[in-house]
Amino acid sequence: MNGTIGNFTGVAPFNPIAKFAGQCRCITLDTRNANDGRSSGPLEIDRPWDAFADDQIGLMDHLGIDRFMVLGFCIGRPFIWNLLQRAPDRIVAAVIAQPSGVRPDMPDIFYQKNIDDWALQLCAGRPDIEMDMAEVFLNKMYRSNPDFVFTVSREFARGCQTPILVLPDDIPAHPYEVAMETALLAPNAQVSLYPWKDPEERIALAVRHIDSFLRAHKI
Repeated sequence: MNGTIGNFTGVAPFNPIAKFAGQCRCITLDTRNANDGRSSGPLEIDRPWDAFADDQIGLMDHLGIDRFMVLGFCIGRPFIWNLLQRAPDRIVAAVIAQPSGVRPDMPDIFYQKNIDDWALQLCAGRPDIEMDMAEVFLNKMYRSNPDFVFTVSREFARGCQTPILVLPDDIPAHPYEVAMETALLAPNAQVSLYPWKDPEERIALAVRHIDSFLRAHKI
C-alpha cells in the first residue's frame, strides 16, 4: 500500500532498475495513495485491486507500450496476477519475488497492518478520506476473498500460460507454501533458489537467475 519508486529501488532486497536497465527499459511508479509517494486519487471502494491495475495499465498505455514484462515484490504478486488476468496478451513474462499470500493461520494480517499503518497516515493527510472509508476499502481488498493470492483463483493460475519466475520467501506476510503452490499450478512457472536473501551473497545468484529469465523471454 506504501509502494513507491523509492521503496522499489532502495528498500527492496535489490534494485531492479539498477540491475536490469542495461538490457530493459525499466519503468516503475508510485502506487496510488502511498503515503510517501506522489500519486494520489480516490479510494475506489468497490474495486480496489482493479483500481491499482487501472493505474499500472494506464501508465503503459500513456507510454505507448503494448507488451511488457513485470517484476514485483510482496504485494506485487497479487498485482501481477491481476494484470495477468486483466491483460494476458500484454504480459510477456513475470517475476514474483518474496510474494505475499493468504495464510490460513493468519488471515487478517494484511488488513490489520494496513489499518494500523497506511490508513491512519492516509486519513491524517487527506481530509477527503475518512477512516470508515479506508476500513471499507481494505475490507473489500483483503477480506472479501481471503484465499490464495487475493486477486485470482487457483483455476486461473492453473490455466495461465505466461512464463513466471517465483522467488519464495517465508515470513508471515510472504508464506512459502503459497509461493510454491502458485509455482506448481502455473504450467510455465519456475522457482529460483530458496532461501535467496540469506546469506546476502545469495542475492547475486538470484539476480543472475532473473536476468537469464528476462533475456530468455525478451521480445
